[in-house]
Amino acid sequence: NSFRLCIFIMPTRLHHNRKKRGHVSAGHGRIGKHRCHPGGRGNAGGQHHHRILMDKYHPGYFGKVGMRHFHLKRGMSHCPTVNIDRLWSMMPEGVYEKCKADTNALAPVIDVTKLGYFKVLGKGSLPDIPIIVKARYFSKDAEKKIKATGGAVLLTA
Repeated sequence: NSFRLCIFIMPTRLHHNRKKRGHVSAGHGRIGKHRCHPGGRGNAGGQHHHRILMDKYHPGYFGKVGMRHFHLKRGMSHCPTVNIDRLWSMMPEGVYEKCKADTNALAPVIDVTKLGYFKVLGKGSLPDIPIIVKARYFSKDAEKKIKATGGAVLLTA
């Protein structure tokens, strides 16, 4: 079990400082001197000596806006929606053709909560085939259009 440590050492000829050999200040000027962090480290001075830069390129960086919401629970407002024009496309294959051919067949049941949707909205139209839809919420239009085809809406918890 031999363990070797490989350290890559860049050859001296590739250092950018090679070009500045013999030039005393190496491009940093004689008067100002090349000192460590003359403007401060990182974002220092954003409200003081670097204010013009911050206001020009990062407006609105400092300060607050709005109200705080302690212990925000995003699940409370989570409500994915689906329109009624997509209901039949979410059925298993062949169900639509079977229901269209046999008018006395039992109305198919679709539970949209199992497909990841909580609310059914009323955009689009439904074919004249009864359908039973289960969901947590329904819009008035969706409920009206589903019942107009002879179907039913079932609210689930």
